[in-house]
Amino acid sequence: MKKFITSMLLVNGILFSTTAVQAAPSQGYTATQQLGTCLVDSLNGRERKDLAKWIFFAMSAHPEIMPFSKITDKDHDTSNQFVGGLITRLLTSDCPAQAKAALKESGSLAIEGAFRLVGEVAMQELMSNQNVSQTIGAFEKYLDQAKIAELSQ
Repeated sequence: MKKFITSMLLVNGILFSTTAVQAAPSQGYTATQQLGTCLVDSLNGRERKDLAKWIFFAMSAHPEIMPFSKITDKDHDTSNQFVGGLITRLLTSDCPAQAKAALKESGSLAIEGAFRLVGEVAMQELMSNQNVSQTIGAFEKYLDQAKIAELSQ
């Protein structure tokens, strides 16, 4: 059960990365922030892309999205193997001192918080692509500019 909870905290940290790990400026960096920075600094470009792919694969499992995806079980498994190995390497080889300090400071929530930053970096990898940006911005042609302009009056 503990293994399941830890896994879920890691997944939540990666997938639900709407806010960066932050500390009050007067406090400097927390151990969680130091871990997050180490994790991100330890990723190469290919790993960020593969992590972004894993996030996409995970989102595609939602019943409302699944009909639009052709991701196979083998694709999911290959991606899960990559992420499992990546997280293991990051925590135990690249950033073990930071992970220990963060766990001591904040427990398992530190890992979740640190991986939020990793998730943000992975999502930035997707969002920085010109095709993705154009696709996301394509809705603008359907905005009612007059109604939106009324908001500022």
